[in-house]
Amino acid sequence: MTQSPGREKLSSRRWRRFKANRRGYCSLLIFSCLFLLSLCAEVLSNDKPFLVIYQGDAYFPIFKAYPETTFGGDFETEADYHDPFVRERLSSNGNRAFFPLNPHGYASINLALNEPVPAPPGPENYLGTDDRGRDVLARLIYGFRLSVLFAFALTLLGTLIGIITGAIQGYLGGRTDLFMQRFIEIWSAMPELYLLIIFASIFAPSVLLLLILLSIFGWMGLSDYVRAEFLKGRNLDYVRAAKALGVGNLTIMFRHLLPNGMTPVITFLPFRMSGAILALTSLDFLGLGVPPPTPSLGELLAQGKNNIEAWWLSLSTFGVLVGTLVLLIFIGEALRETFDPRKV
Repeated sequence: MTQSPGREKLSSRRWRRFKANRRGYCSLLIFSCLFLLSLCAEVLSNDKPFLVIYQGDAYFPIFKAYPETTFGGDFETEADYHDPFVRERLSSNGNRAFFPLNPHGYASINLALNEPVPAPPGPENYLGTDDRGRDVLARLIYGFRLSVLFAFALTLLGTLIGIITGAIQGYLGGRTDLFMQRFIEIWSAMPELYLLIIFASIFAPSVLLLLILLSIFGWMGLSDYVRAEFLKGRNLDYVRAAKALGVGNLTIMFRHLLPNGMTPVITFLPFRMSGAILALTSLDFLGLGVPPPTPSLGELLAQGKNNIEAWWLSLSTFGVLVGTLVLLIFIGEALRETFDPRKV
């Protein structure tokens, strides 16, 4: 109980120091807002209206599929809300359809184009289309969400594995540390890209497969920092006193030593996220990433490479990717300055 006010005071001091770093604080706000907006991508960009008022009844097509017969059509299949017949039915006799700001989904194809694909930006497609006629803005919104969620998952999984392995190495030391260090040296020498190519040829590509393959290699860098913190703290007086009182090893590791060794873990989180986004983008660019038609920043960059004249493909994707990485780097730099022990 006597330590909690001090910890709260330290946390408050660190939060004030982080807010004082205007670049990092503003980057965190911007990144958070963009990510929260991307979580609502179905409402922001969709080829289905989010609300339809038809003959006095309310329908929500983005949450439920309605057959065309619901709106006076002839087919039992799901209604195509960009079909001229359906749009006429939804705009006459007091009926109304409310479309998102960008009325295109990430997989929907604009069949009303009057020019070859990839089509340049225009009133219907604000950032143009890709080489299949799909809206670039929609694919950027959904691709950004997928990249950030993948980075969160990969960072969380890699951090957990790195903390556990580093804690075991640093706390136990001796032969355990020596054996695990030799294993890490051998494992880090494995050709990661070749293994990804082999597994991609054996198994069907998926986000889960990429997450597993990248996480089994992505924990080693963090485990070294956690190991060093545990090696430094395991011989301190309060740890020896806890052992003398009969406190269990797990309690000492994760209740006493781990909170004091979380500084490198926290400061490296944004950098690990940016690395995860780059890894996913690179694999998608090489054709080893998520399966089509999953929206992906790397796939858009590959289309930009194959269609040099379609400048909007490369420029827009490059802007989203670089902007995301810059925001994460600024956040990481602010966290590093915030947790600097020389400034406590």
